[in-house]
Formats: sequence, C-alpha cells, structure tokens
Amino acid sequence: METKIIGSKIAKARKEINISQAQLAEKLFISPQAVGKWERGESVPDLVTFNRLATILGVDLNYFSDSFPSVNAETVTVDALPKAPVEKQGNQRSWDMSGGNWVDADFSGLKNLHEKFSGSNMQRCKFIGAVMPELLLKGNHIDSCDFRGADLRGSRIQESYVVKGRFNDAVMVEAELSGSHVKNCDFTGADFTGAKFTTSDFTKNTVVNATWVRTSFIATQISDVVINGELTDCYFENCSFARVTFERATLLNTFFKGRTLKHLHFVDCHADRMTYEFLKNGKANLDGLTVLNPEE
Repeated sequence: METKIIGSKIAKARKEINISQAQLAEKLFISPQAVGKWERGESVPDLVTFNRLATILGVDLNYFSDSFPSVNAETVTVDALPKAPVEKQGNQRSWDMSGGNWVDADFSGLKNLHEKFSGSNMQRCKFIGAVMPELLLKGNHIDSCDFRGADLRGSRIQESYVVKGRFNDAVMVEAELSGSHVKNCDFTGADFTGAKFTTSDFTKNTVVNATWVRTSFIATQISDVVINGELTDCYFENCSFARVTFERATLLNTFFKGRTLKHLHFVDCHADRMTYEFLKNGKANLDGLTVLNPEE
C-alpha cells in the first residue's frame, strides 16, 4: 500500500470524528509531528500503532488497505469463542485468539489457558484470577483490562501498549515485557520475581508492595514511579530515569549500570555496600540512603 494512500485515509477518518492531529497524537502517546508525517505520506505507523489507530478512528484494520473490503469492527464477548482449536499432547486445547477486537469480554477464573491474543485490541476485558502461564501478547493494545490475581508466569508481552490495567496481586514470575509501553497500571502486590523489562516504557505505574527478586530492567524508560519494599538481586542497565523514587526500600545486591542515576531519589532507604557503590558511581543523589552494616 502506498504511504500517501494510507496517509489520506488516516486524515479522512480523523476529520470524520472531528479531532485534530494533536488530539490524535495525544491518544496515541506520540508527537503531533508523527501524525503529520503519516498524513503527508512520509511514513506509516507500525503494527502496534495501527491497531490503536483503528480503534480511535472507529474503523477496522482493513480500512487502511484496498486489498480487502472494510467491515465494521464487532464487539467480541467470551461467548464468541474462536473456531478450530488445536489439539495438543495430553488433550490440551490451544486456542489462537489473535487479530480480534475484544471488548468487555470476561475470562475471569478460567484455568490452564495458553491463548494467544496477538495483534488484538482488548478493552475493559476481565481476566481476574485466570491462570495464563506462557501467555503471548504481541502487537496488542490493552486498555483498562483487569488481571487482578491472574497467573501470568512466563508470559511474554511484546510490542504492545498496556494502559490503565489492574494487575493487583498478579503473578508475573519470569514474565518478559519487551518493546512495550506500560502506563497508568496498578501492580500493587504483584510478584515480579525473575521478570524482565527490555526496551520498554514503564510510566506512572503503581507498584506498592510488589515483589522484586532477580527483576531486570534493560534499556527501559522508567518515570513517575515510587518503589518500596525489598529489591534483591535486581538489575538496571542503560535505563533512563525520570522522577523515580525509592521510598522505605531496601536494596540488596542490586546492580545499576550505564546512564546517569542523578534523577533517582531515596526516602528512608537502605542498601548494602555493593549496591551503594553502584549508585554512587552513577552519580545518584544518596541523600536518604543509608549503608547497611554487614551484620544487618
């Protein structure tokens, strides 16, 4: 598809819902200049952004292509299960639920799920207490979904937008989040043991009383976050920090490497000697941080 044709379609749909380029950019968490480039045919959105764009403009993905007729996006509920389940060893069924428009679906309490929801739009869906180890979410827009108490161990969230989600007490053990934008989510009481964040944006999230053991953040933007509790064997490499506060936290054997740490703040915190030296070497402001005695 020619970029100019896609651009004209974006502009037409935007004007039909009477919003400006700046307003569209704000909803997509991008700059107005990027929207201008799309509409002029100088560039095109990536797959993740196309999904979000279609939702905002009230069209389906086929709208952007002349190869397929456009149809109205349908609201899919839990009763509209996908066809043709794949039978796996041990008579375990594996459903592929990718490419859907899931709105207000309730999957709460379901067990032994191995669903794939890649390339999907998910709004206000419920997964409360669901068991979804090794779940794959790739290229999704996940807005205002409820994962409270869900088992997401070993799950992979890739190239997705996750906004206003509820992950209270969720099990995120060994989960991997890569190339994703995670904003305004509540992770109170979540278990991030062994979880890995890579080239992602972790912004304005609540992480009160979360478990941080062997958790790693690599090339990730972390901003407007307050972290408490104990961090053990955690790893921060080449991360960008903005308005990040450790409050009443204890940092043990936690590694900081790469970019300046001067935007970190500490309130009534403690750290072992090695962690303290990592922070000092990164020019962190160590006010509010006390070195633990070896006996402690």
